[in-house]
Amino acid sequence: MNTYRYRARSADGRLREGRLQAESEQAAAAQLLDGGAHPLEIIPETRSAQGGRSALGALFEPKIRLDDLILFSRQMYSITKAGVPIIQGLARLAESTPNPRFAEVLREISRDLEGGREISAAFARHADIFGTLYISILRVGELTGQMETAFQSMYDYLQRDKVVIDRVKAAMRYPMFVIVAIGVAIGVLTVVVIPTFAGVFASVNMQLPLPTRIILGVSQFARDNWAPILAILAAAGFGFRRWIATAAGRLAWDRQILRIPKLGDVLLRATLARFTRALGVALTAGVPITQALAGVARASGNQYVAEKILAMRTGVERGDTLLRTAAAAQVFTPVVLQMIAVGEETGQLDTMMLEVADFYDREVEYDVANLSSIIEPVLTVAVGVMVLVLALGIFLPMWELTQLASRR
Repeated sequence: MNTYRYRARSADGRLREGRLQAESEQAAAAQLLDGGAHPLEIIPETRSAQGGRSALGALFEPKIRLDDLILFSRQMYSITKAGVPIIQGLARLAESTPNPRFAEVLREISRDLEGGREISAAFARHADIFGTLYISILRVGELTGQMETAFQSMYDYLQRDKVVIDRVKAAMRYPMFVIVAIGVAIGVLTVVVIPTFAGVFASVNMQLPLPTRIILGVSQFARDNWAPILAILAAAGFGFRRWIATAAGRLAWDRQILRIPKLGDVLLRATLARFTRALGVALTAGVPITQALAGVARASGNQYVAEKILAMRTGVERGDTLLRTAAAAQVFTPVVLQMIAVGEETGQLDTMMLEVADFYDREVEYDVANLSSIIEPVLTVAVGVMVLVLALGIFLPMWELTQLASRR
């Protein structure tokens, strides 16, 4: 009996996720269907995961990064092109890869192949690592006898996808740096600078202005309760991380982050670039449209958009055109919808999707390069507000002290 992690949609449309025991993936899907749920994703847990690793070992276990998959795809392309048997090639890569977790995954795949399992089925047991798109393209390559083309397609796709991901990280890095810098500045002013003025004001018998009393009160509260404040902030950060790790939390967060002015537009274009490129690669490889949509949903990198893509798949299965389902999703720009329409009319949907991906790649590159010009006005306003508050709270009583001394 194997353990599977699943994501499914119940009859009332709600998303479910969890684990179940079954003899095979087909049996797991049958269990979900018998319970009135439509399976969206069924991922076998690796034997190492089922073997009960210690919590400490799992914590420090190296993650399998996108760079590992890119290098693996490139090496497998060279191996299959040279005519080396896949089992032998996987064994060599397992010995040479520096990531011990990935090496164990490759050894498990090699053992499955030696046991007679199909290539795509062996990789499907590690769908949480490779993804459904990778497995779908391997399945097509397996059926057509062109495994080297399948690995080359995934190498090209993953390499381009990494460029988009790096640009998204760059887009997020600058706003986060600004927020942290402002937070540190406020903390230093509250804990270090303002108490210095508080000693001066305490030695003078005068009525302080309301802004000054508020600032001094906040500073005193922060210094007296710094430990509980830090504990609350740490708990809030931990709770947020746990929340977005859930399906509902990730869906809500990914929906809201796309609504952030300017930054949300950049993230949406990056998401559309990843979606259209993944769909174009899948269709070029010969993956059926419904299976391709299921695979690229996860590749989009945004759970909210992924849910819309899965809804598109349901519409296509009912007989609707891809254009109609994409328009109903209400997340795609007119450019994407127009290219989908042209692709469906001409029978070149794969080519159109790749062209749209190239277009959005350039758009994201331009947006990230000019993001500083968008953030600078926000930073200027934030710094201006801080200066105004300090001027009212600190320098106003200092000005009154100066006037009082001049009268004497």
